[in-house]
Amino acid sequence: MSISDHAGAAAARTDRHESFLVYKRFRFLKIAVAAIAVSLALYIVDAPYGGRYGGTWAGYVLGTVAALIILWLTWFGYRKRSYLKPEAKLVAWLSAHVYLGLALIVIATLHTGFHFGRNVHTVAYVLMCLVIATGMFGVYTYGRYPQRMTENRRGLTLRGMLGRIASLDDELRSAALGVDDATAALVERSVATTQVGGSLWEQLSGQYPGCRTAAALAGLDWLDRVSVSVSPEQVRATRQLRMLLEEKALLLARARRDVTYKAMMEVWLYIHVPLSFALVAALLAHVIAVFYLW
Repeated sequence: MSISDHAGAAAARTDRHESFLVYKRFRFLKIAVAAIAVSLALYIVDAPYGGRYGGTWAGYVLGTVAALIILWLTWFGYRKRSYLKPEAKLVAWLSAHVYLGLALIVIATLHTGFHFGRNVHTVAYVLMCLVIATGMFGVYTYGRYPQRMTENRRGLTLRGMLGRIASLDDELRSAALGVDDATAALVERSVATTQVGGSLWEQLSGQYPGCRTAAALAGLDWLDRVSVSVSPEQVRATRQLRMLLEEKALLLARARRDVTYKAMMEVWLYIHVPLSFALVAALLAHVIAVFYLW
């Protein structure tokens, strides 16, 4: 982001810390409410013979507005990836994206006149609702997980946590030289396989049933119970191993939570983006069907 003077920098800092939901004192929420109010007024004023539907003058107006909003919201998905844009402007666009997307539910529903059936028009409407629903989930994740990621990291990055885990593995290998073969085998399995990430389900759930570090800690507890006698040196080495494994387990839990938070913030896009393209295609089919086939 390029800012030429101190005033611009100060303004950018203010906008950066202002949530897109409350941008400029809910500017785009007010615009969305106004658009809904005008749409309701048009819907009420237009009382055609035979009932309201999308083919009346009010229906065409509402449909045109809804289509333009859909196209603009889709365009925003492309524009927000331009890193040359000032961050404050992106916040404004995101705020408009959210509130106009919610207003679209009312505007498009009024456009239909509450007439639905097994046709391309209803398909477009359903796709629109699904796109908005996944977008709302995206807003939820971006409002919930960044703060949790910051608290979970405690000043470390994921790379830093993984680096510390690698160092602990080296310390575990050294400490395992002073214990019996059974304990050393547990430690070696923990060091050989350290899983962070994994399948989509593991990333989203944060559950790793086959965690070798957890198995090593459980194995140490079992060996402590069945061991008859060990030398003082082995007791000290085993105690050190336990401390290292416990630290590794805590770091693994934090690293896996970090992956889970990031996955939750990204997974919705794999549904939202394809649905958005499908919506644009269905919207085009809807327009063609209305103006050229009917």
